[in-house]
Amino acid sequence: MDTIGRVKNLGSQQPGAVIGVSALNRLARDVLEQALPLMWVRGEISNFTAAVSGHWYFTLKDPGAQVRCALFRHKARFVDWRPENGMQVEVRALVTLYEPRGEYQLNVETMRRAGMGALYEAFERLKARLGAEGLFNAERKRALPVFPQAIGVVTSSQAAALRDVLTILARRMPSIPVIVYPTPVQGPEAGQKIAAAIEVASARNECDVLIVCRGGGSIEDLWAFNEEVVARAIHACAIPVVTGVGHETDFTIADFVADVRAPTPSAAAQTAAPDRRELERRCAELARALGRSIGRKLESFMQELDYVGRRLVDPRNRLHADAERVAHLAARLAAAWAEHFARSRWALLDRVRHLSLARPDPGQRLAKVDQAGLRLEAAAAKNLSALNGGLDALGARLQALNPHAVLERGYAIATDRAGQIVRDSAKLAIGDGLNVRFARGAADTEVKTLDADN
Repeated sequence: MDTIGRVKNLGSQQPGAVIGVSALNRLARDVLEQALPLMWVRGEISNFTAAVSGHWYFTLKDPGAQVRCALFRHKARFVDWRPENGMQVEVRALVTLYEPRGEYQLNVETMRRAGMGALYEAFERLKARLGAEGLFNAERKRALPVFPQAIGVVTSSQAAALRDVLTILARRMPSIPVIVYPTPVQGPEAGQKIAAAIEVASARNECDVLIVCRGGGSIEDLWAFNEEVVARAIHACAIPVVTGVGHETDFTIADFVADVRAPTPSAAAQTAAPDRRELERRCAELARALGRSIGRKLESFMQELDYVGRRLVDPRNRLHADAERVAHLAARLAAAWAEHFARSRWALLDRVRHLSLARPDPGQRLAKVDQAGLRLEAAAAKNLSALNGGLDALGARLQALNPHAVLERGYAIATDRAGQIVRDSAKLAIGDGLNVRFARGAADTEVKTLDADN
């Protein structure tokens, strides 16, 4: 249940309830803080007091009413201008109640001069439009030269920012010439004049980097650097541009278009110019490193020279050694050749001997062939005779087994109608037909009687 609901519930359930002043103020504070959101309120400052603690207390009023306000130190430090009585301001505040005194007041979060809301809106509109055109793109931003030959400064000739820039440039690198393009940086038509100074620097092209700067101030004081004409002049400038406008928390359209944005004019000078002392320190460090490297190289070369010197010998000794080596190689070559010749000679003789042993004698070979032929004829005749004798014996045996020879002796062969030889009369019946084959011819007959005796 919220605070308002708790207050209504308290009144309905306990009509006669009594609460203390502290509880009442606490309830009133809770009701105010919940009922009214954080809001912008416009009015005139009066009774402004800056406490020792750093908190600001003042009254905000208009012709019909007034309200007490408090801006505490941790929030007041972000306001970069000093409020004064009679100023028209706009505060972003939370409505609350100071319980110890029962006073209704505004706890301010931030404060701006009246009319700054319109400036902020104009700033955001221009920023969005130029950003959509690509003026803020990172890929179009140029790198600053490491060692510029000349540095240009666009600012007011009476500005403290110019003195700061010149002091820092003289301290960091006094040998670099500085070219000042004076222009008003605040007031009517300041934007047009700043843009004209940038265009002059770009057309002359007599410096390598251009610083566009001014000191701190309110948003109105810095507004010339939020004008479109300045942004387009920076975008079209042929020289890399460094901006240093206002304080670290200040951002202008010129900062977004510039190649490099520095938080202050002094920082812009430090960004544009190399530091002589740092360069001297770096050069000294490089010189020491180079000396050490050269020393190491010389020591290495000297050691290598000593090593090569130890390898050098008297040329006469070298020639004598080479002559001895040639003579030794010649002797080895002669011995190797003699040994090779002897081995080849003995191998040749051995092959001649083998060839002599293997050489054929035609007469002896023909005599052996004739003898082999005679032996072959004798063996063939003997084998043929033996084969003929065996053949005759087999023929006699075959003739003895010839059934026709038996038939010639008066025998006959009886077969039944199936052509089977009949050897036993018991297998016949009266009336069976028989075929009786004789030595010459055959006859069919019929069984009339059977005799089972042998």
